[in-house]
Amino acid sequence: MSELSCSSKSLEVTMHPRTSFHFGSNLQLTLNYRLSDLLFQKYKLSKFIRFISVFFITTLLFISVAHAEDKLLGAPQLFENMKHALKSLNYQGTVVLMKNGQLDTMRYKHSVVDGIEQERFSSLNSPLREVTRKSGEVSCLFKETSQKVINHHPVDSSFIINLPEDSSQIDAFYSLAKQGKESIAMLPAEIITIQPKDQLRYIRKVWIESQYFLPLKVEVYDLNGMILEQLVFTDLKVEGINEPNPTETNENTLQVKHIHASQAEPFENAPFVLNNWPAGFKTLFFIRNSMQQAEKAVEHLLISDGFSSVSIYMEPKEAQGVQGLHSLGSVNSYSKVLDAYQITVLGEVPAQTVEFIATGITLR
Repeated sequence: MSELSCSSKSLEVTMHPRTSFHFGSNLQLTLNYRLSDLLFQKYKLSKFIRFISVFFITTLLFISVAHAEDKLLGAPQLFENMKHALKSLNYQGTVVLMKNGQLDTMRYKHSVVDGIEQERFSSLNSPLREVTRKSGEVSCLFKETSQKVINHHPVDSSFIINLPEDSSQIDAFYSLAKQGKESIAMLPAEIITIQPKDQLRYIRKVWIESQYFLPLKVEVYDLNGMILEQLVFTDLKVEGINEPNPTETNENTLQVKHIHASQAEPFENAPFVLNNWPAGFKTLFFIRNSMQQAEKAVEHLLISDGFSSVSIYMEPKEAQGVQGLHSLGSVNSYSKVLDAYQITVLGEVPAQTVEFIATGITLR
């Protein structure tokens, strides 16, 4: 029981000591509870801060490692990876090709069967045609006329981009450099430039897909930086299958013509000499073709630095020979008369290159 006493100046409450004791314990419990709650909230906040810190540090480390790996994978390694992927993987897609002022949309398929490459271009617009490369044989099927021409060619190179078999000499004539990243066909790609170290070759730029290292886009530029050729995949699918899609055309209904190249000979057997030989270009083959309809023989020398190829033709001169420079898109040719022969130098190189080679040709 509490005892109350009142006065005019103040109100004093005297509580039983036992009651006062219980009141203090409750207050202490309340304070302890609030203190514990504050400590718990602080602990949770501290734990959250530690989690955020670990998360950001881990993210930064991941980005740093990825950036370091990206830096380590330089242009030469990307180039080598592309060379391997281009020849070894099975893939297909839609390709838009701009060349010689024309724009074509085609279906493309590449497959490897028993170690043998096969690639096919099928046009989606008229005139409908299908071009296939397989083991040194290039065939062209004209679907609307049911004609097929098979060219047995000694050189086997990709439809997408010409690449040198031996990369060890590239640095002597070209500079490879990375030039950022872009998305092509909604796929991430690394850009590399292939810059010639002289004025005798074209500049190239390749967009290499980041996962499989396939070329998604290829551009060829003249010496002034103007685009001469462009090939772009609008979609790309990498497959596990190794069988090419069969053609829908009945082979028995086709008119087939075979073009057989003569047996390759050493260039020393050629009746002409190249005195102006562009550095880095090597002989791919020299053959003598017989042109039955014209009843004349044509000597054909093909040289290349891996990216660019140049053909040199020598044949008996017509009544009026052809002289001078001619151009069509990225292809340039230079013709001259040498005694009783017509000389023509033609290739996907700058005009000054074909002129340089042609003016240095003499008879043996």
